[in-house]
Amino acid sequence: MDLSVVVPTLNGRARLGDCLDALAAHAPAAEVVVVNGPSTDGTGGVAREHDAVSRLLELPERNLNVARNAGVRVATGDAIAFVGQGSAVEADWADAVTEGLETNAVVTGPVHRAVDGGVTTETPESRTVRGRSVQFFDGSNVAFERATLETLDGFDEYLDTGGARDLAHRVAALDETVEWAPEMAVLRTDADDMPDRMAQSPGASRWGPKYRSLAYRLVKNYGAGPRTLARLARHAGSDGASALRDVATGESTPSAWAGNGRHVFTNTVGGIVAGVRARRADGPPARNPHGLSQHDA
Repeated sequence: MDLSVVVPTLNGRARLGDCLDALAAHAPAAEVVVVNGPSTDGTGGVAREHDAVSRLLELPERNLNVARNAGVRVATGDAIAFVGQGSAVEADWADAVTEGLETNAVVTGPVHRAVDGGVTTETPESRTVRGRSVQFFDGSNVAFERATLETLDGFDEYLDTGGARDLAHRVAALDETVEWAPEMAVLRTDADDMPDRMAQSPGASRWGPKYRSLAYRLVKNYGAGPRTLARLARHAGSDGASALRDVATGESTPSAWAGNGRHVFTNTVGGIVAGVRARRADGPPARNPHGLSQHDA
C-alpha cells in the first residue's frame, strides 16, 4: 500500500518543522504533500527546505477544506492520510494506518494534547443521527482508502469549519466503518491546527460560523425535515442556556448574549438554505457539490 500524507498549513513556521521531522522519522516511505495557504511568516520556506516533503503547493485560499482537497488531487498514493501542521505522528503511526486500511475504508486514532504536567487524550466519538451511526474523527489525524475518498468527492469546500464532521456523516451513509486504532497516535502541541477561514476575523462571533456549518451539514445529509430542525433547536437551546449562565455570573453581558442569538438565528437560516441547495445539487453517495470534482476541467 502506497501512503500519501497531506499536511495543510497556514502561518505554521514555528510548528511545521516538528510535524515534518516526525513524518521523516516514523513514516519515511510516505509521500508528503504540504499545502500552504497564504502564509506570511515563511512557512513555505520551511516546507521547501525539508527533506521529508515530496511536494509543496501554494494556495491563495485560507479555507482548510480547499487545502485538503488540493493535496488529494496531487497525491499519488492509494491511501491518503491527513495530519495537522501542529501534530507530530508517533512511532507506530504508519504501521497502524497500513494495518487499519487493510480491513477498513477509514482509520483514525487518538490525539494527545500537551498540557501543563502531561497530556490529555481524545477518545472515540460516535452518535446516532436519524438512525445512522456516525463515527467522528479528527481531520488532523485520519486516513482513507483513496477510492472511498474519491467516491465521496473529498471534503466540502463550502464549509469554513466542520469539514471533517461533514465527511464523517457521508462515510456513515456508505455503511463504512471508521476503525479506531490506538497506535495511530499524534501529539498536538497547539490548541489549533490550521485555522479555519472564519477564525481570521478578530472579534468575530464564533456562534455564527458554528451554526451555519451545523445547519448546512444536517440539512445536506438528512434533509430539512422536522427531526433535523428539532435537532438544530436543541443545539441552540443548550448553547443559549449556557451563554445565559455566563450572563448571570458576570462573564458576559446581556447585549452580547442577544447579539450572539442574532448570529445563531441568521446563520442557521443561511445554513439551512445552502444545505437544501446542496442536497438538490448532488445526491448520494457523495452529497458534495463543492468537492474535488468541481475543479475538474
